[in-house]
Amino acid sequence: MQNLDAPDVSRSANYRYQITIIGILFFVFGFVTWLNSILISFFKQAFGLTNTSSYLVTFAFFISYTVMAIPSSWLLQRTGFKKGMSYGLATMALGTLIFIPAANMVSYPFFLIGLFVIGIGLTILQTAANPYVTILGPAESAAQRISFMGIANKVAGILGQYIMGGILLAGTAATSDDLGRVVNPYLVLTILLAGLAVLVLFSKLPDINAAEEPVVAGSVAKTSVWQFPHLLLGVLALFLYVGVEVIAGDTIINYGLSQGFSQEVSKHFTTYTLYGMLTGYVLGIFAIPKYITQQKALQWSAILGVLLTLAALITTGFISVLCVALLGLANALMWPAIFPLAIAGLGKFTKIGSALLIMGIAGGALIPLVYGRLADSIGTQSAYAIALPCYLFILYFSIRGWKAK
Repeated sequence: MQNLDAPDVSRSANYRYQITIIGILFFVFGFVTWLNSILISFFKQAFGLTNTSSYLVTFAFFISYTVMAIPSSWLLQRTGFKKGMSYGLATMALGTLIFIPAANMVSYPFFLIGLFVIGIGLTILQTAANPYVTILGPAESAAQRISFMGIANKVAGILGQYIMGGILLAGTAATSDDLGRVVNPYLVLTILLAGLAVLVLFSKLPDINAAEEPVVAGSVAKTSVWQFPHLLLGVLALFLYVGVEVIAGDTIINYGLSQGFSQEVSKHFTTYTLYGMLTGYVLGIFAIPKYITQQKALQWSAILGVLLTLAALITTGFISVLCVALLGLANALMWPAIFPLAIAGLGKFTKIGSALLIMGIAGGALIPLVYGRLADSIGTQSAYAIALPCYLFILYFSIRGWKAK
């Protein structure tokens, strides 16, 4: 626990230190996660995959959140936040290391195993880091703090697109002979992640624990995490949000290719999505909660998502691609708003509630697979219709679901 009796200056310095460390971790989240859009296109070419098979990249990566979220919560209860985050980074380093033998073996399944292991590490990291940011300050400004983390996340994602896109998607379509391109960058990633694991382990980052007293809603004491309907609705909202976020960022390169754009042009389309998200996070920092509440920001974001999806479906060419990219703007404030709204008032159930919310990230595994199947059957553009019911449920959560105490 933090020392609440310390002088204000000391607490302020500690706060900046803690936020900086967590910001570095969110940078790592972004860099590794947003490489998936590059890998999808690269593996699709190198292994000659269908749309559905290529989106096994997102499935292997994000399904780990469902498998490991609850075990991650148990791990954090035993180790605390700091050691847990260090273990998560070390696990990610193991996953990136698997890419090297996978390239030598020319094995798509082995690459998927590496992605799954990376996802396990990220699950541990996010299960610890997201509630840490939420609890670190006032609840009403949680979305603002998460927006700062989102900027670190998306800046890293943009850098990853330029660096890895330039390495893996340079020149003509990749073949199996080009799989060696992943070796050096993933070796560097392995070294960096292992070093960061050691840095976090020996840092002065303290553990912040949720209150252990019974949680009371009205006059009835809560005895189980399943007694919080707003949390359960939030898990579903997060599941759908992550699904549409992954679709907007990870399908757009292949969509651009299907719309007739060259690989040299299409490989940059994911950065448009990330710039949209970055813009949304900046707006969130200045607007929440001074000018707009986090639930109103979520409401307007969902409405914008519906409108942009409809526009992407009825237009063609660059305008349609741009509408998909602008979904990044619509999606930007959804995680910062859904997470604190869903976790509010959980008290001693905060860690397990966080784990359930992290399980919702599995939407990034399943919904893109549905998109891929639709893309193979009705076309890459019409398949974006899958986003409409997702945004409509998020709109419901922003209006009524978060109030279901």
